Amino acid sequence: MHRLINQVRPYPWGAKTAIPRLLGVEPDGRPQAELWLGAHYGAPSTVVTPEGPASFDDVIAAAPKEALGERTVERFGERLPFLLKVLAAEEPLSLQVHPDAARARAGFEAEEAAGIPVGAAHRNYRDPFHKPELVLALEPFEALCGFRDPAAARADLDGLSCELAEVLRADLGVPDVHTALRGALTRLLTLGEDGRAEQVAEFVAEWKRLGSGAHHDTLVELAERYPGDPGAVAALLLNRVSLRPGEALFLPAGNVHAYLRGVAVEVMASSDNVLRAGLTGKHVDSAELLAVVDFSVLPIPFTGPVQTAGRAEFRPGIPDFALSTAGPGPIGTRLEGGAPSVVLALEGSADLVAESGEVLVLSRGESVFLPACCGRVSVRGHGHLVVATVGD
Repeated sequence: MHRLINQVRPYPWGAKTAIPRLLGVEPDGRPQAELWLGAHYGAPSTVVTPEGPASFDDVIAAAPKEALGERTVERFGERLPFLLKVLAAEEPLSLQVHPDAARARAGFEAEEAAGIPVGAAHRNYRDPFHKPELVLALEPFEALCGFRDPAAARADLDGLSCELAEVLRADLGVPDVHTALRGALTRLLTLGEDGRAEQVAEFVAEWKRLGSGAHHDTLVELAERYPGDPGAVAALLLNRVSLRPGEALFLPAGNVHAYLRGVAVEVMASSDNVLRAGLTGKHVDSAELLAVVDFSVLPIPFTGPVQTAGRAEFRPGIPDFALSTAGPGPIGTRLEGGAPSVVLALEGSADLVAESGEVLVLSRGESVFLPACCGRVSVRGHGHLVVATVGD
């Protein structure tokens, strides 16, 4: 069992106090958006070993079967297939979508062949992996995700007469829902640069006066933060979701989404492939995004846990990851071993006891890597833990 030292990403949308409070450090006044726990090249954790601190990816490379287990290496190669994060959003994140595995691989290989540097601002695919993700609210958490019925979005436009509202109403009136949603989103993301800001501003001004429904304030807020950005209007096409603490969403490939505010735990396939539709100053490739989006109307992708062995387990059927929680309250559970796990204490403390007899005490804000070779680990204490591991 090895303690972890993790990196914080100071993205502009981050909250200033939530992650420092978890870690027990003083805020420095800067946004602290994400705490990364894993071996992703973008911000690998440091593993505290008997030989001294080492980068997580180097620890895996030195002994992949001991760290990951033979089955994980067979399935994913010599890499940790998941990344655990704590996300603290004070402002909305970009409107985005993630590719499936085939698209990610093809896109990565094409950009490699074209000689585009991995760190280039206009690069779409920074690795050849998909990025499904699960988000578990720790506090009230607000998001947009997935398409709602185009008839509902069209009804919210009733009474608006500006040019953009008229053409969107026509797009959304097409009987086939896939065609309707594709037409509306394509229109918004391909508005000509000449006059785009004016069209969006005219729509937003009229929306403030006449728009209706649960999306009213969200659209206004996004438009004020990103003036002239059609991504704000695209929010009208998506489900507006409020998560209570303990509720979770699973976001598969192709699901358009934007996290708006709140604190949550995220677990995802270890990838940095993000295609953005707007609400950002970063690169937007509308054509590539539209090729990846799933235009299906589906229920809001809530995912519930299964209670097992003293934990609540979230297993959305993705092989790369699973997430479980123990607590809040008394903790008594067992981690079976044979696969890599990362454990984070959100509250309180717990004793982790390995089959070898090794004992590690984990307190609030601390985390540990359990390599596959350490076997079964018993966990006892009082608090709140999250555990990320490989999925089914």
